[in-house]
Amino acid sequence: MDEIPLAALYGALAVLLIISGFFSISETSMMALNRYRLRHLAKQGHTGARVTTALLAKTDRLLGVILLGNNLVNAASALLVGEIVRRSLGDSELALAVATGAVTFAILVFAEITPKVVAAAYPERIALPSSFVLAPLLRVLHPVVWFINLFVKALLWLTRLKPEKAVGHTLTMEELRTLVLEESHFIPKKHRSILLNLFDLESITVDDVMTPRNHVEAIDLDSPDEAIRKQIGTCYHTRLPVYQGELNNVVGIVHVRKVLNLLQGEEFGAEALKQVLAEPYFIPGGTPLFSQLQLFQENQKRIGLVVDEYGELMGLVTLEDILEEIIGEFTTHSPAQSGSIVAQEDGSWLVEGSCLLREINRKLGIALPVDGPKTLNGLIVEHLQDIPEAGTSLKIANHPMEIVQTQDRVVKVVKVFPPLRDAA
Repeated sequence: MDEIPLAALYGALAVLLIISGFFSISETSMMALNRYRLRHLAKQGHTGARVTTALLAKTDRLLGVILLGNNLVNAASALLVGEIVRRSLGDSELALAVATGAVTFAILVFAEITPKVVAAAYPERIALPSSFVLAPLLRVLHPVVWFINLFVKALLWLTRLKPEKAVGHTLTMEELRTLVLEESHFIPKKHRSILLNLFDLESITVDDVMTPRNHVEAIDLDSPDEAIRKQIGTCYHTRLPVYQGELNNVVGIVHVRKVLNLLQGEEFGAEALKQVLAEPYFIPGGTPLFSQLQLFQENQKRIGLVVDEYGELMGLVTLEDILEEIIGEFTTHSPAQSGSIVAQEDGSWLVEGSCLLREINRKLGIALPVDGPKTLNGLIVEHLQDIPEAGTSLKIANHPMEIVQTQDRVVKVVKVFPPLRDAA
């Protein structure tokens, strides 16, 4: 090697460091790639993405060829640095120490840290072009990589590790939620809201969105025929439960549109109404909304009656109620429900005690706790452990409230104030 000019040795060292940097930058960029974006690009026909996907499908071979090339180049670099230092400083111990420090510094700065930092910042820009070099290199060095991997697999077998059976890149619901929140600047606000609402469907039950029993509009077959005719002619809903005697004894569901023509006849009454009733569809309390959405689809239903473990009617839930939990309010409401939340000039709101907490939070943009009682009345009674009188003031979850009206041991109207700001 003495006959090789020193300048040529420096040039060869520079080339080796560049090659080592290539292997380092390729390794980091390949491992830092967004696998989901890579799959998307491959499906779009991107050639580099397809080659990269094929390489990553056999990670052991990919790492084998990268590390083989990197270590060979680094070893050659160390020999060159040693020769350069020997010629410059001789064979002393000082020269050996300088050679060791110099090769370590050069490899770390030029072939390891700098390339890997760049690769971590721009993985896609680097990995896709690099794949066109690594793919043919892997084919050329395949016998050597295969031989080395024999020892790797033997070592893994001795340690009882099975990386080929390891779980791939999957995301849990919470990880998906975090991803949607962190990438919010790429997703329109409305779309982000819909996605987040979808994640909540498994944790929300029909109890959270149903119309409570005391707000259910229903027809009593024991009522006079004229009263039935008037109720059907003026009702706001398209489907109404029909019961006999008491609300727990629901005998069917009537589609108002199917009986409007019958109202013209003088003989229309309870008996004629029984002939057009559909079978009632009952839903156990506590059913998750996502499951109920699927059940509505499978059973081709749009309305269900929620019952507790004793068969007592708790309320009524419709397909529209579930859809509103996903995309927000889009249907009109009956006059009886439209005034459940009324804004006041001082910035507060008058809220009916029977109003659902989830509806209050959604409409007012506040955060009352929803993991316990479902209505504002239930939340206040649970908080006070007593039935309050009108004029009572309290604070729940940093939201001041004032009881405006109580009736029959129930909180009827509450004034809810905006949340308090934290003291500085």
